[in-house]
Amino acid sequence: MKNKVVLAVDDDVRIRESIARLGNAAGWTVLTFPSGEALLASSAIEGAHCVISDVRMPGMDGLELQRRLKAANPKLPVILITGRVDEQVRQRALREGALSFLYKPFDGEELLREMQRAVEQRSET
Repeated sequence: MKNKVVLAVDDDVRIRESIARLGNAAGWTVLTFPSGEALLASSAIEGAHCVISDVRMPGMDGLELQRRLKAANPKLPVILITGRVDEQVRQRALREGALSFLYKPFDGEELLREMQRAVEQRSET
C-alpha cells in the first residue's frame, strides 16, 4: 500500500499540526480538519486508511464522529485521543469500535504504531 492517508480531527490547531508533522515524517499523507463536521463535509474519507479524532470538541464530539464514520464506512479504523482521563468514555469508545484510545500528551511512536495497525487492519478487510 503506497500512499497511506490519515485524517486528523482536532479543534486545537497545535495538535493537528503535531499529528501532521509526525505522520508526514513517517511517510504518511495527513489531512487535518478542525471539526468532525468539516471532515464529514469533505470527500477525504473515501481514500483514508484511518481517522484520528479528539474526543472533546465543540459541536460534534469524537464519539459522535466515530458513530457516523462507522455507520457510513464500518471498516474505517478510528483512533480516539483525549486530554481528559475518563475510563467510562474510553470503555464506551472501544466498545463502539474504536481501534485505540490514547491520552494526550501521547507518545509519537505509540501513535505511529496505532496508525500502522490501522493500515494493517484495513488491508485485511
